Amino acid sequence: MLFRSDNAERLARIADSLVVADTATVGLISAIAVAACDRRDGAGQISTQIRKLTEAGAWTDASLALIANKLPRWKLRHLAYDEGEWHCTLSPQRDLPDWLDEPVETTHSNLPLALLKAFVEVKRRDGETAEDTRSPTAPRIRPEYRDLLCCDNFA
Repeated sequence: MLFRSDNAERLARIADSLVVADTATVGLISAIAVAACDRRDGAGQISTQIRKLTEAGAWTDASLALIANKLPRWKLRHLAYDEGEWHCTLSPQRDLPDWLDEPVETTHSNLPLALLKAFVEVKRRDGETAEDTRSPTAPRIRPEYRDLLCCDNFA
């Protein structure tokens, strides 16, 4: 539990830094990989593909690769540029109608940072739901077979 709260604080700090950032950097993507990835998932390890893309300065491709590698359930649903802002929407159910889906929507003036903001928001949302679903809401009761009764009508 301590790890989850510490991780949530780190994700909140990174989300705040993404709001004020002008461009993506290697340090920013590394910080996101460390804070947003689970320990069992290999926190702090960036795939060689993402590392090569960041070294080449291909920030958009690196952001998309990070989403594809670390969030396999989530897909890019909508990406649009309107009045100087990039609008990015990630969704776990891309084929559902908008009114049934619960996507993550972010905006930023820089395309890679809009994608990274969406990535961080998905990780924050997944962290909240993981904490909520850890304990069962109802006790598990073993059925007793001595009280079974057949109610079918075989007439």
